[in-house]
Amino acid sequence: MRLTKFTDLALRAVMRLAVSEQDDFLTTREVAEVMGVPATHMAKAVTRLQHLGVLEARRGRGGGLELTGLGRQASVGWLVRELEGEGEVVTCEGDTPCPLRGACRLRRALRDAQEAFYAALDPITVADLVTSPTGPVLVGLTGHRPD
Repeated sequence: MRLTKFTDLALRAVMRLAVSEQDDFLTTREVAEVMGVPATHMAKAVTRLQHLGVLEARRGRGGGLELTGLGRQASVGWLVRELEGEGEVVTCEGDTPCPLRGACRLRRALRDAQEAFYAALDPITVADLVTSPTGPVLVGLTGHRPD
C-alpha cells in the first residue's frame, strides 16, 4: 500500500504540531518550511485537517495552527482513511475496463489487504507517533526552502 503525497504531508504536519509547546503556534508557512515543502501544498493539507477537526487555525497576531484534542488522540488508521478517501487500490472500470472485472478475485484480495493495512494503523495514535526518538527530532527541525 502506498500513501499519496498529500496524506504523507498531512501526517507530517500533524506530527510536527503535536510536539509544539502550548501557546507556541506555528503558521502554515512555518510548518511548510520545516517540512521542506511548498506552502501552497501545506495550505491544502491544513485545510483538510481543519475540516476533519484535527487542527484549528487562529488568525491574527499570535495566531497559527494548533492541534485539537481529537488531533492528538486520533487513530492513525482513521486519519489515513479520511485523507486517502474511499478509493480502491485498483480500478476495474474506466476508459478501458478490465476484461476480468466480472470474475476477478484480485480486486477483493487487494481490498482486504488495504483494510488490513488500515487496521494495523488503527491502534496507533498521533500522540504515539511523536514519542521519543521522533518527538525530539521534530522539535529540532529548522526551516529550509524547498527546491
